[in-house]
Amino acid sequence: MGNKVIQVFDTTLRDGEQVPGAQLNTLEKIEVAQALERLGVNVIEAGFPVSSPMDFQSVSEICKVVKTPTICALTRAVEKDIDVAADSLKHARYPRIHTGIGTSPYHIQYKLNSTREEILERAVKAVRYARQYVEDVQFYAEDAGRTDNDFLARVVEAVIDAGASVVNIPDTTGYTLPAVFGEKINYLYDHVPNVDKARISVHCHNDLGMATANTVSGIINGAGQVEVTMNGVGERAGNTSLEEVVMTLESHSDLHFDTSIQTEQIYETSRLVSRLMRMPVQANKAIVGRNAFAHSSGIHQDGVLKHRENYEIIDPKTVGVPENSMVLTARSGRAAFRHRMKKLGVTVNGDLLEGYYQKFLEIADKQKQVNDDHLLAIVADEHQSNEAYLKLRSLDVTCGNNKDAVVNLQVEVEQEVQHAEATGNGPIDAAFKAVKQIVHNGYSLDEFLVQAITGGSDDIGKVHVQLEKDKKLYYGFGSDTDIITASVKALLDAVGKLI
Repeated sequence: MGNKVIQVFDTTLRDGEQVPGAQLNTLEKIEVAQALERLGVNVIEAGFPVSSPMDFQSVSEICKVVKTPTICALTRAVEKDIDVAADSLKHARYPRIHTGIGTSPYHIQYKLNSTREEILERAVKAVRYARQYVEDVQFYAEDAGRTDNDFLARVVEAVIDAGASVVNIPDTTGYTLPAVFGEKINYLYDHVPNVDKARISVHCHNDLGMATANTVSGIINGAGQVEVTMNGVGERAGNTSLEEVVMTLESHSDLHFDTSIQTEQIYETSRLVSRLMRMPVQANKAIVGRNAFAHSSGIHQDGVLKHRENYEIIDPKTVGVPENSMVLTARSGRAAFRHRMKKLGVTVNGDLLEGYYQKFLEIADKQKQVNDDHLLAIVADEHQSNEAYLKLRSLDVTCGNNKDAVVNLQVEVEQEVQHAEATGNGPIDAAFKAVKQIVHNGYSLDEFLVQAITGGSDDIGKVHVQLEKDKKLYYGFGSDTDIITASVKALLDAVGKLI
């Protein structure tokens, strides 16, 4: 017997877009809808057409360009809503109207000022009315999570009799516990005689951080459709995350569930939604956060390099991430350092590895993260230091408001250490004057350029100097987390070449 296929109903463009500040225009919605089609979702809830002319237009335009998924439009249990939704869906190849009403005591009493019998009547009437327009009608029992199971079962049975092909059981407030939500779905299968004539769907919110857990519990207990959003966007704390549910089912093959999602499209679709909605994905977000496949601990890095599954339950390539990331920090070990150096084309072993690694630790202690440019600067700096005619041995700088800078430095010239002290209009001016005391040779400074590798205030600075003597140019380079030290190294490099 094959795995049960779970339908993926994506509501990024409806529930997800209700986040303040995340609204999309029609062209942006079309772009997202096309990405969702490539991703392989079964149903796209494209909007709430009666809510605004732009929402109506967006649903209508999406119907014209998206061919494979069902296109769904949301309504209340109101005839005008249903009329407008039907009109917006007239170009859809596979149209669905999603109508419904609140069923919890809170909604019946305080929101709708109604009774259970009236709610039941309105639910049936709305489904029958929608069926005049489309064969595929989905009904939602809003706040089903806080609806008692007996009444919920009555509603579900009635709307299926009225023609609903899908019944949505939402945990609208994100209140329900996973075990309780699973029991609720199981109760419906045990107490609704005609439940086999419709698909049960689950729609969970993340107010208590349990949206994915509740959704998976619903699947295990019989739900055949999940309602999700990319990146978990949605009102308040958000909706169930598409990528989390899909990859949970992928990872737990023992559950015997499949989806039609092309998982290698997940990361690209996540980036698109994040960019268009102007909602950054938190770094530690499961599956699509930038740290989801990043390792900074030396123990973890060594374990992953030996065998990926030591610390990764998902191969990053399966969700569209090219590879995992070895984030180099002060906690990184030699294995990760050597691995990154090798990827940069630098093979290091033995004493050379130890020398580079100690220099790396010096930088890592000053910075939160060491990147590839930093590592290349280490290699260049160490190589330059080994080959240099003039080598900086020490540098002390004193400066302050309304005071000349004072620099003391020691430079090794042909294995002899020479000392100089100078004052200047700033520490770099003083340092350059001190260098001239040791070796001048009649050069002039033609160019002085400072560049940060990645732009942070605590980053490594790269300094380029150009000297001129007798109409010839000499170039020098230096790098260091201290810009004065980098400047002196660059000057010594150029002067050494001149000599």
